[in-house]
Amino acid sequence: MRVAFQMDPITGVDINADSSFRLALEAQARGHELFYYPPTALAYDTGRILARGHGMEVRNVVGDHVTLQPETELDLASMDVVWLRQDPPFDMGYITTTHVLDRLKGEALVVNDPTWVRNWPEKLMVLDFPELTPPTMVTRDLETLKAFRARHGDVILKPLYGNGGAGVFRLNPEDRNLNSLHELFSSVNNEPLIMQKFLPAVSAGDKRIILVDGEPIGAINRVPAEGETRSNMHVGGRPEPVGMTDRDLEICAAIGPKLREAGQIFVGIDVIGDYLTEINVTSPTGLRELEAFDGVNGAALIWDAIERKLAD
Repeated sequence: MRVAFQMDPITGVDINADSSFRLALEAQARGHELFYYPPTALAYDTGRILARGHGMEVRNVVGDHVTLQPETELDLASMDVVWLRQDPPFDMGYITTTHVLDRLKGEALVVNDPTWVRNWPEKLMVLDFPELTPPTMVTRDLETLKAFRARHGDVILKPLYGNGGAGVFRLNPEDRNLNSLHELFSSVNNEPLIMQKFLPAVSAGDKRIILVDGEPIGAINRVPAEGETRSNMHVGGRPEPVGMTDRDLEICAAIGPKLREAGQIFVGIDVIGDYLTEINVTSPTGLRELEAFDGVNGAALIWDAIERKLAD
């Protein structure tokens, strides 16, 4: 097959942690031809979806992990698979790429399906499953946020379209910074904020469960660093092996069919204690850690699912 990766610069990835790179390695091992381009090089031109990028060869060698061929322009309709894998923030630039890639339907399989990546940003899809999530508020209005906090006391406040733990604050009942934080966020953009009841179970870790075509294949735990509330590995969270509980499997059974119907082949959900907190469909991670801890080759299972879809 011919496979294109729309992703952040591949020359700078940490190959021991990057799931996009692991997917490329697996594709190459299966004999697929690889092409890379950054999202800024995507273009719509009079009915054609084009990208300027590079054919590439990848190697599992730190410091020498990729060879890029000379830049060329490619019609993405000539691809069998196009991966939508750039990292958030989920801003209008990101959203525009989903609109452009939507126009490849019937020509190439875009993974994950861009329509539902656009309609289900990480922190909003969970609103479809209130019985699985902690108490949650989405609003821009300060007085509404204050009322939610008054009901629940200890809360987490974060930007609705952020990622990697950036801009996440815990506000305990004595904290007086809500007004200041609201002013700070308002000075950056006019997007809503999300507030959730704080879950003390986060001290034991924030579990990342990976689903392939709606089915769970394994999990890793991310434990916050000393003195931190956030467990994201970008901010010092420590990955460790972990099993899946009956509650984890119950959550996956509830959301899996919807993910499968919407063409979300590679998804990472976040679970704290007994609660679902995020459903990551834009550029989920965790394949490298799952393989290291449990020996589960998630990249192979993802490519198996893709090849089944193309064969249907």
